[in-house]
Amino acid sequence: MSGLDLSGLRARPAQVWGAVRLVPLVRAEPIVDLRLHRELYEDGPATVAADRNTSYTSYIPHGFVADWTSDGSPAAAYGSQLSDGRGPVDCAPLHFPRRLVQKRGTAPGKGRSPGGPSGGLRFLPLHLALDGYLALHFGGPSIVWEEWTRRAVRDGLSPRAERAYRGERVRGLDDALRVFEIHPGQCGVLVYVADALAAAFVVPHPDDYRALHPSLLQDLYGELMYQYALYGGPVPEFTARIAAEYITSLGELRSAAERRAREWEAQHADLMAGELLDESYDVRRVYRMGRFRLSRFLPPFALHRPQHIGELITDGKGRVAYLKTFRLSDKQVRRGHVLHRLAAHEWHVGRTAEAMGISGRELVRRVDHLGFQGLLKCFG
Repeated sequence: MSGLDLSGLRARPAQVWGAVRLVPLVRAEPIVDLRLHRELYEDGPATVAADRNTSYTSYIPHGFVADWTSDGSPAAAYGSQLSDGRGPVDCAPLHFPRRLVQKRGTAPGKGRSPGGPSGGLRFLPLHLALDGYLALHFGGPSIVWEEWTRRAVRDGLSPRAERAYRGERVRGLDDALRVFEIHPGQCGVLVYVADALAAAFVVPHPDDYRALHPSLLQDLYGELMYQYALYGGPVPEFTARIAAEYITSLGELRSAAERRAREWEAQHADLMAGELLDESYDVRRVYRMGRFRLSRFLPPFALHRPQHIGELITDGKGRVAYLKTFRLSDKQVRRGHVLHRLAAHEWHVGRTAEAMGISGRELVRRVDHLGFQGLLKCFG
């Protein structure tokens, strides 16, 4: 278990549109030897082989391509494609990428010089994290207890599915992204809906962020965020007040403004983003990219507090170069919590119920209520 290290990133004053609050994140020193750009997929839905017996099907509007250098020299993100984000991408027949993360090869007959740009790594934004959540403990127990149904033992567990909304369905997000300015040095953004943290998005370089800024409309957001945007009222804007009687020069005004900005930044780190930064995550490495690591993470599924899943690229010191998160609903957190507790006790209903302080019948009821009907055989 480990936390997220966002050192090197600083929050700037938020911009508000209705229920949407965007908090820009800027880097004093951009990361130049890792670059990201986007590939648009106009084929619509896609099916990916997660392993030999499991496939993962989802609507995939775009993928990210990471380019890096082995010697720390600058890498250019080339071949970027932009979309105006005004409408959905037309769907076409299924296509079949081999996996969620795939190394891109160099062109036939062409090599690359030592220390030069890599062939690139293609991965599907947020789908690494969602695949990890959907597969959470769904291999079943290592011991077949009598509580298991004959069907589960014979046929395995049924597929899992979760509901999510594209960003363009989150009311006000499209206008917020279109109207708000991009700050100098901006490498990320925190998206709040009704002052609930919906997503964090961080990239290595300001040029990457400018190219990928529209992609937030094609990203996935939880049902809770959709409802907050639909029914939540406008949130208060950030305002800085400076007492005029203490200002006698332009220099003092500049110092006072910078002090207010630092105070807001500290308040934001302590209050609004604490749910993301103060958590400990189960981080699983997916791919090594020179001095960088592509990983996905799951929260501890603690009840009664916000929980996020996500994916990240970190450098050799564990600092975040790329980050994308997805906030789980309360029901999704409860699902993860119950699966964690069952797995911790080898899926033995009696021992799991005892550890949770409830009866076996109540545990079975909760499992059924969370959408895992047929997972356990009901007690008579």
